[in-house]
This record gives sequence, C-alpha cells and structure tokens, in this order.
Amino acid sequence: MYQIVILSSSIRKGRDSHRAALYLAKFFNQQNEIKAELLDLQAYNFPLFNERLRFLENPDQQVIEFAEKIKNADAIIIVTPEYNGGYPASLKNVVDLLYDEWKNKPIAFCTCSSGNYAGTQVLVQMQSIFLKIGALIVPSTLPIAQVQNTFSENGELVETGLLEGRTQKYYKDIINYIERFN
Repeated sequence: MYQIVILSSSIRKGRDSHRAALYLAKFFNQQNEIKAELLDLQAYNFPLFNERLRFLENPDQQVIEFAEKIKNADAIIIVTPEYNGGYPASLKNVVDLLYDEWKNKPIAFCTCSSGNYAGTQVLVQMQSIFLKIGALIVPSTLPIAQVQNTFSENGELVETGLLEGRTQKYYKDIINYIERFN
C-alpha cells in the first residue's frame, strides 16, 4: 500500500483551496492501493522558521512529526492557491524548513484559483523550487479554476464532469511515478 501525503498549504480564513485538498484526500483514500493523509498547515500553526530543521537546536515535536510524515510518504501532493501570482508564505516556510525530506520524492501539484487561470503562475514557481531541491516532479498536474464553485466546503464535488476524469488520470500518473522511482 502506498502512503501519500496531501499538503493543504493555505492558512487563510475562508480558504477555498482546502476544499480541493479534502476532495483529493477522499478520492485517493477510495483507491485500493493508497493510504492518503491530509496534512493541513492551518492545523499546525508553525512559527516562521529561520533555519532548516536539521540545524534547529530544539525543534518542536510537531515539527519533527511533520518532517517524518513527509519523509515516509511515497509521494506528496501539494494543494496550493495562487495569491497574487505566487504561493502562500505558509508553504514557502515548510518547503525551506525541510530539505532532505523532499529529495528524490515524487511531488505532484494541485493549484487552485478563484478566477479562470487555475493557479498556472504558481505551478511554474513550485515546479522550479522543487526541482532545485532535488524532488521528482510528477508531470501531471491538477489545476482548478473557480475552486469556490467546484467543491462544497467539505470537499464534495459540486459539478461532476471533466474534473473526475482529470483526477483519475492524475491519480494514475502519480502511481506510475511512485512505481517507477521508489
């Protein structure tokens, strides 16, 4: 059974991208070969880190547990909104906190926006950052436009159709990457 971590990166009130993270957690947990765990950065309430984990003198137990979950996952799905053409500071904070934990790890992206562009600007930035630190970028992406109209607050798909097929392909590509590189 493959362990996948779905990282919900927004910590804002009323965040709509978290709906997509909930949807993906449900979808992946319905697959026979997957155990998906949703890590919600809002629940962690991490401080602003000024150093990588391996250099912190007394890291909080919650930070160590978070790092272990990332390290032990077979793949990571990062769900991120696009804020002003970029990603949230909460995501940058944990990306820079870890290093070895991301290396050679299959990373897939689900980008969200309230507009029509589906987070395409943030996607390019995230791919670049994770390539730089040695992660394995899953070529398949799941950009979601009008995220607030796509899912209910608890992550249920409001409108069935194209997204279900795109999610199925996304899932298959992630599994392919896990099998190819693990």
